[in-house]
Amino acid sequence: GPATQIGVRVVNGNTTRGRGSVVASALIAKGFSSGTSTSNAPERTATTTLTYGPGRKAEAQTVASALELPAKHLTEGSANGLTLVIGSDWPSGATYSGGSSAAPADTHAAVSNAHAQTADESKCAKVSPYKTVQLNGVAMTPAQAYAAASGKQDSAP
Repeated sequence: GPATQIGVRVVNGNTTRGRGSVVASALIAKGFSSGTSTSNAPERTATTTLTYGPGRKAEAQTVASALELPAKHLTEGSANGLTLVIGSDWPSGATYSGGSSAAPADTHAAVSNAHAQTADESKCAKVSPYKTVQLNGVAMTPAQAYAAASGKQDSAP
């Protein structure tokens, strides 16, 4: 059915506090049921798994694609509904990035490109030498206007 009818029991099985809430909030933000709930697993889990009840595979796949969780993490169980156990292979973020399916090299490339673009823009804006500012009806350069105005009391406290 549509995402709004899919509620997921999100269980935090890793050592990071609040992981369940982060993922549950992300699901609700993506339009899944507000019946989505969170709890802590009784013990730590290494691998993230999404267990689905009989006849719920399509719903599980909908949830998995929203979280970018690879299909190998889906498993059919006997309990009704959907239970996502967040393992230590998913320590942060609202989409799954752990395991071999993720491509950290791509992320790194994207980040380094962003840095390169920022570096290009580090040149300071030149102050215009032209008379672009008017102070008391007198045209002057921004530097002159600043000098003329600097004798006045600053309005900022």
